[in-house]
Amino acid sequence: MEGFVSRPLAGWGRYPVEPGQLFRPERRAGVAAILSAGAPGTFVPRGLGRSYGDAALNRDGGVISTLRLNRFLAFDAESGLLHCEAGVSFAEIIAAFLPRGWFLPVTPGTKFVSVGGAIAMDVHGKNHHRDGAIGSFVVDLELLTPAGEVLTCSPTILPEIFWATVGGAGLTGVILTARIRLQRVDSAYVQVDYRRAPDIEAAFAGLAAADERYQYSVAWIDCLKGGRSLGRSVLMGGNPAPLDRVRRQTSTPLALPRKRAKGVPFDFPAFTLNRLSIAAFNALYYGMHPSAEGRLVDLDTYFYPLDGVQNWNRIYGRRGFIQYQVALPPASGRAGLIALLERFSRSRRASFLAVLKRFGPGDAGLLSFPMSGYTLALDLPVTSGLVPFLQELDQLVLAHGGRIYLAKDSVCTPESFAAMYPRLPEFRAVQRALDPEGRLSSSLARRLRILAG
Repeated sequence: MEGFVSRPLAGWGRYPVEPGQLFRPERRAGVAAILSAGAPGTFVPRGLGRSYGDAALNRDGGVISTLRLNRFLAFDAESGLLHCEAGVSFAEIIAAFLPRGWFLPVTPGTKFVSVGGAIAMDVHGKNHHRDGAIGSFVVDLELLTPAGEVLTCSPTILPEIFWATVGGAGLTGVILTARIRLQRVDSAYVQVDYRRAPDIEAAFAGLAAADERYQYSVAWIDCLKGGRSLGRSVLMGGNPAPLDRVRRQTSTPLALPRKRAKGVPFDFPAFTLNRLSIAAFNALYYGMHPSAEGRLVDLDTYFYPLDGVQNWNRIYGRRGFIQYQVALPPASGRAGLIALLERFSRSRRASFLAVLKRFGPGDAGLLSFPMSGYTLALDLPVTSGLVPFLQELDQLVLAHGGRIYLAKDSVCTPESFAAMYPRLPEFRAVQRALDPEGRLSSSLARRLRILAG
């Protein structure tokens, strides 16, 4: 069995921090040996650790890192079909294939995620309203079950296992490899229109109009504003940039511009992020983004604005932060979002980053997060009373037919989760058949009672 190291682990939010035994196999045989060894009890796979809460934690249990399983296996230059191991990161895909005219079909707000982790959380991006989540672009995958069997799964081959694995938080087995269709691009740039929205109704109208006009759409939202300015936003709609325009700016259209590396060298004091400092930042951000059309923006800047700042999670201090993300359906989503924003504004809590997007229809993932409607994400420093406050918001989300995102959650209750995900019994049945001895688990799974028994 591959060696391991005992160490405290956390997600990107640095909350919670839990002890675990981290295994780092270099070959798939090593993964199978770890699962069959019998100790330390249960295991959960882990990629780059960019889930925010406890999804890739397993208190006092085993955590299997896939980062050394990061080999490209094959690529079809005609169709864009990439075959790779699960530990390959989105950053590695971009570095290898963007110069050849290919980009990710779906990407979250960071490129520092693994392929296996992206599938396990069925990640979405700024183009969900048109293209869906990453599960829609996975042709097939290889899944190592706790019993040591390797299953090839796809939407047509063992589909019930495939759709339990897509969005299944690593609880059906360890993804070994996947085949994903990349998207052909002419350049490393997006043409972006910026539009200010003075209030939430203007933001709703702008996002609805963006569905037809833009492949990519997102809104930064000032969650501290209330009253007539509730939901003040900056909308950013983008489409692949015309090649002739890019060529007027650069002779290497498929190359990302080089940027000076930045980083946060230490944990900020807890008082740094407060209502006054974030209000000042929000006013500056809104002021720096007047309505403008046709700006040429490189892919890194548009999709990954925070990736350019290494260890940016340190700005929240040692106590960490929680990213609270919810999805709400179209019929009640507007009322639900307004209620959430009003409750948040009254709470006097400050969110350094708040993002609003439109979702298209969800896929068949049993625990996949996106649903047709809206999604709102907030970053909140861990402070006294935050957990009960977010659990209160969960009830508001439930009352409007919404759900929380497993990749971000660290506070939801089992009762709320079960009500939000009505296909949970189906997932439990598939998971139990794959893992009858209960070898797979995680802190998230136990907290939310995701698994049967």
